[in-house]
Amino acid sequence: MKVILNDFIEHLGERGDSVDVKPGFARNYLLPKGMAYPDTPGNRRRFEEEQHRWEEMDTTRRSTAVVLAKDMDGTELTFERRAGEKDVLFGSVSVADIFKELVDKGFELDRRRIVLDHPIKELGNFEVEINIHRDIQLTLPVFVVRPGEEPKRGGDEAETAEVAAVEEVTEEEVAAVEEVTEAEVTTTEVAVAETEVATEPEPESKNTVE
Repeated sequence: MKVILNDFIEHLGERGDSVDVKPGFARNYLLPKGMAYPDTPGNRRRFEEEQHRWEEMDTTRRSTAVVLAKDMDGTELTFERRAGEKDVLFGSVSVADIFKELVDKGFELDRRRIVLDHPIKELGNFEVEINIHRDIQLTLPVFVVRPGEEPKRGGDEAETAEVAAVEEVTEEEVAAVEEVTEAEVTTTEVAVAETEVATEPEPESKNTVE
């Protein structure tokens, strides 16, 4: 069934797009909620007549979205989940979980604006895209950790690896220095011994006087 979208619909499109959907989805969800019209010449004229009013509303929405994007910039989301072998979760982190976390942080947005292809089902670091407005997107980091653990951010892991590398190099350098030092000490001891032998006075010969 062909319909004209009257609002943003995730995985379908933006307002004004003409798309094909299943008849049941259109009759049971889109049309009753006023989110779409059947794509007919009459509804197309209706849509065009409402366009000016909608553009005014969209200008307000966009201004609100700009402020929201600025407020959300730098936000991190951390979820604690129990996990088994290979870091597989006993459960998942879904769009509903992300939406609730954002609301708890004081952000007001449409849940449909959260883009997550599938629930997160393992420990680790992820990114979720928020389509705050059709031309304003924001990517937020999502950390999924075991209860009581701190998130391992990318910078932290790089720093840890760098420290480990420095420590490894330092140990090798210390071993090399110690080896050189031992060799120098041995050489010095030999040189000193040779010097002592060379400077030792020869015993005086005794001439017997008769």
